[in-house]
Amino acid sequence: MSLHRIFRLFLCVVLVVQPIAAFAFETDQYNLPSPPLADIGNEVSQYTEENLRKAVGKINTEIAVRQACLENIAVKPKAVKCLSPAKEKLKLDYLRSEEAIARKLYNLLGSGFPPFTKSGSWIESHQFKAQPARYKTSFRNSIFSVIPTNYLTISPTVNIYGAEFGTDKIAHFFQQGYTYYRKYNRAIAENLTPERAAQKAVRWGQLSERTFYGTLVSGVYSNADLCANYVGMKFYQGLTRPIKIGDSVRPAILLLENGVWIFNGSADLQKVLIKPFMTNHLNEAFNPSIFLAGLRSFVRQSVRKRSCKQWIGKFPNLKQADLENTSRALMLWNGEDYGFKASRKFITIANTCFTGENFVGNEFN
Repeated sequence: MSLHRIFRLFLCVVLVVQPIAAFAFETDQYNLPSPPLADIGNEVSQYTEENLRKAVGKINTEIAVRQACLENIAVKPKAVKCLSPAKEKLKLDYLRSEEAIARKLYNLLGSGFPPFTKSGSWIESHQFKAQPARYKTSFRNSIFSVIPTNYLTISPTVNIYGAEFGTDKIAHFFQQGYTYYRKYNRAIAENLTPERAAQKAVRWGQLSERTFYGTLVSGVYSNADLCANYVGMKFYQGLTRPIKIGDSVRPAILLLENGVWIFNGSADLQKVLIKPFMTNHLNEAFNPSIFLAGLRSFVRQSVRKRSCKQWIGKFPNLKQADLENTSRALMLWNGEDYGFKASRKFITIANTCFTGENFVGNEFN
């Protein structure tokens, strides 16, 4: 029996025993959209801001109620039951913490049964002003046509601030990014250094990508997913404190003033809320994944047969070296290790569509 037939049989067995909702979402940026996608970055940022303002409003309302209880002021609505002064103080301390802000926003954007999230459902169904907003290649042309379950759950490609990637990355950003954020905070509470705390979160992401969010259920280990998780963590951290992005420091989005949360007037939300995190690190054609053997040979064949013509036709001056340099630059995020895993068997436009060599570790040999 051929390797392809064995692989197909294995996947059919997995499909029978594994509910479709448990499969990791995958995406396909090897196949290019036609016509070009409109940039929906500002609309996605506005959606994020609206939910952040909603989260802040809810927390500030709770702060007012708890403060009134603590000061023994008549509280409205009357249904509110005041706690003991000590417990009210603890409640207020929590509401004025960065964890409270992050949790409230996560509930609005990242909650849901993995890999489904509120933000993921929104970006899949929202009627964007800018069109065309989404692209999903046909089943016949998809790199996942050998795996029906992957195609059924494949995420459309979108263009956010000039970077094209699957909508699944938004779910990773707001959901797994929050998991990273919590794991980082727990590690800090255990007296780990910020560097070690970040590494601990990254290691969890690598484990999840080898298992329930990646290889085990879909045959794909996605470096782009890992970066989405990591920058999601940075997003949550940056809600209430300055964060370093490359050589610059982005100011906190929110400030605690007179016991309530306010928006930092010096932060241009359209430019700094999500834009710094939406990069080609999330594009799986530029930041390649690792495919299981049977799937890998099919993907390479599919890219060589269909995608190469699209890329060379759309970018007639495309150079192999430029593509190699682009992918190499994505191994770190602004100099930070997000858990990128190298492989001798990456499938890239550079090593598939040109006469050249494979991407190996830190070099193209």
